[in-house]
Amino acid sequence: MTIEKLAKDLQQKKISSVELTIDYLAKIKNSKLNAYITICDDLALKQAKNADIRLANGDKSQLLGIPYAHKDLFNTLGVKTTAGSKILENFISPYNSTVSEKLENAGGVILGKANLDEFAMGSSNETSAFGVCKNPWNENKIVGGSSGGSAAAVAGDLCVFATGTDTGGSIRQPASMCGISGIKPTYGRISRYGIIAYASSLDQAGPMAKTAKDCGIILNVMSGFDNKDSTSSEKSNEDFTADNTSLNGLKIGVPKEYFADGLDDLVATQVQNAIKEYEKLGAEIIEVSLPNLKASIPAYYIIAPCEASSNLSRYDGVRFGFRAGDIENLDELYVKSRTIGFGEEVKRRIMIGTYALSEGYYDAYYLKAQKVRRLVANDFEQVFNNADGVDVIMGPVSPTTAWDIGSIKSPTQMYLSDIYTLGVNLAGLPAMSIPCGFDNNDMPVGLQIIGKPWSEASLINIADKFQNATDFHNQKPK
Repeated sequence: MTIEKLAKDLQQKKISSVELTIDYLAKIKNSKLNAYITICDDLALKQAKNADIRLANGDKSQLLGIPYAHKDLFNTLGVKTTAGSKILENFISPYNSTVSEKLENAGGVILGKANLDEFAMGSSNETSAFGVCKNPWNENKIVGGSSGGSAAAVAGDLCVFATGTDTGGSIRQPASMCGISGIKPTYGRISRYGIIAYASSLDQAGPMAKTAKDCGIILNVMSGFDNKDSTSSEKSNEDFTADNTSLNGLKIGVPKEYFADGLDDLVATQVQNAIKEYEKLGAEIIEVSLPNLKASIPAYYIIAPCEASSNLSRYDGVRFGFRAGDIENLDELYVKSRTIGFGEEVKRRIMIGTYALSEGYYDAYYLKAQKVRRLVANDFEQVFNNADGVDVIMGPVSPTTAWDIGSIKSPTQMYLSDIYTLGVNLAGLPAMSIPCGFDNNDMPVGLQIIGKPWSEASLINIADKFQNATDFHNQKPK
């Protein structure tokens, strides 16, 4: 069921929001996917009742009465907000993030807080302090990360849509691995106020749903200027479902680096078939180059940990969150609380960031990484703005489909799975993942579509046209 379909059913009184909410809550409680950390039974039913009253009074808001999963990184008033970490295991948020406020005002019904990699640091949802989330297509496989619980909840019919955040691919990669649609907007399109920070210059919230059109409906609600966020853009809002970009003559850039060594053959085939489908629909395919693609991994894994080192310094066991017991002095409180409260991957990134920012290493690591970031962004600008500039870039989301839980032991091997997504965040561009096929084990493959800054409406329209011509987005786990 899509937002588009359910909104009509709710407005025509074919079903009530309360009935819908009860049905989804029952599904969640019978699920073995571990997609949720917290289930909001009472709050969901209260919001559903309010939605039914608004519907009865003729309110036609498109998200009114629609049940959703909220990534457990968005502060939600009166609800446990953990960021997937033991250090925030019992933290009850005293306020709403801007996104939480907007969804509540639009009449969305929050079913619960979705599982994620701890503090959004991970590519598989295996770093969560609350257990691994399982893929609805195969419960032995990972769901991708960090918004893995959100993707699993949508794909597993445990909500209608979900929120996610994307710092280095954390919406697109799990969307790809779970066979759903997800968009990472231009940096600044959606307020970051009240979202637990990982890397402030890279974090961006976005929607995850079954279709590109649904993503546009959610983006209409989530986006907009917020004076509480200094990085929020003052660019005026638009209807992200109204753009009518023509595929006739659309120039699609396909980076040759995306199809070099390291990409699984079956993934390459499915992505290439999807691009050929666009060609049949009237688009022009142009080979382009992003020469600094490989440099995006070391640049990202210096910049993001440096920002994480700063952002996570507030978790000290004093003001909120986990506090270690049996301590003798303040220094011991800090050390024990952080040692016990943080997981291995989070501690690893804090240490990397602290080291790179320390005296004598700042210029060699952080400053150099920022210069490489500029080169990566320049590559995209060159492809979009040169004489033969393309309208969008297309390619894979991940080098492989979802792998077996526990099969990747090396952190650096895990980092390599982000090769096709990181550059977009370094450049602050919008990009989305839509389903485009399956591998031999019936695991989903995602097509990544990257756009110019502020081109979300065009991206959604281009994706919607593909979904009107294909059926991959309608496939469901067996």
